[in-house]
Amino acid sequence: MFSAFHLVKLLSAAAFLYYGVFCMVSASMVLEFERYGLARLRMLVGALEVAGALGLLAGFLLPALDVWAGGGLCLMMLAGIATRVRIGDPWTAMVPAAVLLLLNVGIVVVALRRSQA
Repeated sequence: MFSAFHLVKLLSAAAFLYYGVFCMVSASMVLEFERYGLARLRMLVGALEVAGALGLLAGFLLPALDVWAGGGLCLMMLAGIATRVRIGDPWTAMVPAAVLLLLNVGIVVVALRRSQA
């Protein structure tokens, strides 16, 4: 049965797949990562976002992956928010990362509850 949990997983996976690929191929992201002071990590960040998205999608077949993929994406969003705070971005620039953080916290919580049931 398709549930709100599945919809949230699909939304998160789609967002991270898009932004991960965008991060790796977009010239504008080269400039963004230079602005963050993290130019050397751009490809790694993009690859981790794609891996997290694929982990959430694989979680439809292997539900235990939801905790790992969702948890990893939560850590990435915490790091993203911390980076934006460090460079002095306005709070509005942090909203997408905060929303994705909350979605993935929800994924982890639900996945943990389902694994204990």
